[in-house]
Amino acid sequence: MSDFCVYIVYSETRDRYYVGSCDNLKNRLADHNAGRSPYTKSGKPWLLKYSEVYDSRVKARQREAEIKKRKSRKSLEYLISSVG
Repeated sequence: MSDFCVYIVYSETRDRYYVGSCDNLKNRLADHNAGRSPYTKSGKPWLLKYSEVYDSRVKARQREAEIKKRKSRKSLEYLISSVG
């Protein structure tokens, strides 16, 4: 059984957050930092700020869509700060 993640990474270079989902967070973060993702290519280095684990890709993608739907930097920063 694979774990699927929803994650938020941050680029100090671009002062931007990126929300995504994947089935291997370590590899996905490496992809972002190697420039293998078109949207995040220019923001290296990307720092992992938040993640959630789900037992299915469908649930992870639903949560990703829910987070992106908010379209607010403030809501992303609130979510990140809620982690103890």
